[in-house]
Amino acid sequence: MGWEQHSAGVARLRESYAAVPPDSPVRLAKRTSNLFRGRAASDAGLDVSGLTGVIEVDGDVAEVQGMCTYEHLVEATLAHDCIPLVVPQLRTITLGGAVSGLGIEATSFRNGLPHESVLEMDVLTGSGEVVNTAPGDPLFDAFPNSYGSLGYATRLRIELEPVPAYVALRHVRFDDATSLAEAVERIVEERQWAGERVDGLDGVAFAPGELYLSLARWTDEPGPTSDYTGQQVYYRSLQQRSSDRLTVHDYLWRWDTDWFWCSRAFGAQHPLVRRLWPRRLRRSDVYWRLVALDRRLGIGDRLDRRAGRPQGERVVQDVEVPVDRLAEFLDWFDREVGMRPVWLCPLRVRREGADRPWPGYPLSAGTTYVNVGFWGVVNVGPDAPTSPRNRAIEAKVSELGGHKSLYSEAFYEREEFDRLYGGAQLARVKALHDPDDRLTSLYDKVVGRR
Repeated sequence: MGWEQHSAGVARLRESYAAVPPDSPVRLAKRTSNLFRGRAASDAGLDVSGLTGVIEVDGDVAEVQGMCTYEHLVEATLAHDCIPLVVPQLRTITLGGAVSGLGIEATSFRNGLPHESVLEMDVLTGSGEVVNTAPGDPLFDAFPNSYGSLGYATRLRIELEPVPAYVALRHVRFDDATSLAEAVERIVEERQWAGERVDGLDGVAFAPGELYLSLARWTDEPGPTSDYTGQQVYYRSLQQRSSDRLTVHDYLWRWDTDWFWCSRAFGAQHPLVRRLWPRRLRRSDVYWRLVALDRRLGIGDRLDRRAGRPQGERVVQDVEVPVDRLAEFLDWFDREVGMRPVWLCPLRVRREGADRPWPGYPLSAGTTYVNVGFWGVVNVGPDAPTSPRNRAIEAKVSELGGHKSLYSEAFYEREEFDRLYGGAQLARVKALHDPDDRLTSLYDKVVGRR
């Protein structure tokens, strides 16, 4: 990939924009997605086929196209012994998607969210223009969590950090969420635990009395490494061993092989099935396609009815709560929802200088949050179509001073949504760069599902 090819890709994108009928909404022509909410079919879509690569890597900076997946981005940067400051946990998340839709991973406790390491970017706006924007510009600052309602990133210049060959892991058990939360606060402040540096930090809560933090340390020390792309399953190793070693590559994709633990729904963790399931097909995008097939055919609902189980409500969410409210949230979650395990990923906004520096996802600067991720089905009975558990989660997270990601279903009323997600600022920026309202608004995308 080079600059000439990038220019050609942008030209094709703009040509496809010009071909969209004026009365039709502008959307991307994509065959894959990491979203878990409905998306209306569209006959016309923007041609992003020429925007899927890495343009160049130069020292601690990379020039990357907006539709480049992290799988391809990491492949390019590791060749230079570097990685992006935050690498979301699933291979097929795109850089542009992580910036406009947010992303998170184990380095977020020190590096924030993916958009915070973007130095500048080019955005195709709703007016059809490609606009260059940088931190401090209204378009740039409103872009995170806009989900395409302000445009689509065509090129991003991002920071990189050097990495060695390996990652040394310590899995530290806690008997209650309060103790774990206190440990998170110490690690975020001190960047070490028991005298060892911590470069990556996440964890899993298996039960109210069984929670783990996984502490990662970059290292060049040689030695044997584990392989969780074969018969072994990564998340189970947290309960089975207190220390581990992975290559940097395998650490970055440790959650992708089994889609955290969600591959068990397809039998992919059963030893016999796993031996027969090709290794190259043990990855999140394959499982996502199986979920899409289930949604289309209603296979899970039919199986529930046949087994006599109550009707299921799909609960697929990531939420951020302040670390000092984590124990309260998990206690409520166990009583009202009852899903385990859940993922725990601490984060802190990297940008300083304002209380809430990113208007579209206004987490407070100087506050440590913990992302709690939970993905599955809760058998709630005949009320399932009204999504009672999801609505209760939204209310509780707001009560605790947190936010929830919008990649999945949302049920907020318009006034509350605008209050929580910077609706007034988003509307001002959209009016400037999309005066004819060609792009679907954020609220209509994630709640109205127009």
